[in-house]
Amino acid sequence: MRVVLAGGGTAGHIEPALALADALRRHDPNTGIVCLGTERGLETRLVPQRGYELALIPPVPLPRALTPQLLTVPGRLRGAINAAANVLDQAHADVLVGFGGYVATPGYLAARKRKVPIIVHEANPKPGLANKLGARFTDHVAVSHHDSPLPNARFVGIPLRRDIANLDRMAMGDKARSYFGLLPELPTLLIFGGSQGARSLNRAAVAAAPAFRAAGIQVLHIVGPKNQEVPDPAPGGGPQYVTIPYCDRMDLAYAAADMAMCRAGAMTCAELTAVALPAAYVPLPHGNGEQRLNADPIVQNGGGLVVDDAELSPEWIAGQLIPILRDPARVAHMSEAAGRMGRRDADVALARMVYDVVRAAHQQGQAR
Repeated sequence: MRVVLAGGGTAGHIEPALALADALRRHDPNTGIVCLGTERGLETRLVPQRGYELALIPPVPLPRALTPQLLTVPGRLRGAINAAANVLDQAHADVLVGFGGYVATPGYLAARKRKVPIIVHEANPKPGLANKLGARFTDHVAVSHHDSPLPNARFVGIPLRRDIANLDRMAMGDKARSYFGLLPELPTLLIFGGSQGARSLNRAAVAAAPAFRAAGIQVLHIVGPKNQEVPDPAPGGGPQYVTIPYCDRMDLAYAAADMAMCRAGAMTCAELTAVALPAAYVPLPHGNGEQRLNADPIVQNGGGLVVDDAELSPEWIAGQLIPILRDPARVAHMSEAAGRMGRRDADVALARMVYDVVRAAHQQGQAR
């Protein structure tokens, strides 16, 4: 079987595609996999790191409003479609699986042109333009929210890396805390804002460092590579406040924590619920409000709390978050609630869909 994955641009598009690729290769190491991408996206780093072939096509960002740039889209899009079609031809693709983003639109149009079966995966409650288009060309639509507006939507969840999906936080807790220089017995908060950090989270958290220490709470804070926020050393010792610019072992970061404070991207919400880690979600205040929609079901089911970015402050942390961390029974209850919202086998479920679609296409071809 030969599969082309179209999920470039951001980690939210790339990581589910790579998790699916891993699931397909676990089932059959001979599965041919090519990832579509552009030179602008994180896929230029992430895809080769995971050992998969990357084929680059021209980027064609679609403007969301009527601007002069819109006039340049048809010609540029035509070139990207032709480039994607060449990739499908060279790969002898049996199926294209799209995850949204810049590369998905030319991928879908090229697959339709070449009569290659299409599967759409949508991670967000509000589908993007690319997946709205792709869903018109196929009956095979996998979604991560039960009330997705896409036609023919089938709930699957978001494919996750195996090191996250298989994580046993309780079993790994002491080892993980030791890895980051934390003590095994203290309540621990993990703070992160995505691959680049988040300035508002960093400022509020660092300013709250004295309150964390006074409450006996230690912190593991992934500040991002471009952020310089670092708290003053604790006078006379006290609970650790560990800052690191980047973390390539998020499984250990999750295992070290009792709770998180973070943004509410689709991947973040999927990973935290999969490992049953409750969180204080601070949705990104930009975009179409999808991060708030990602967090709301978790919060409504007791697996976390949410605070607007504008309301996040050291005072909010001291008054709302720290009391929860000091209450082990409440943290345990929230952890159980978060875990009930998670899905650990979305990669396998989506891989089954891929096999079913390819099998059906082959049978239909043989019947002609």
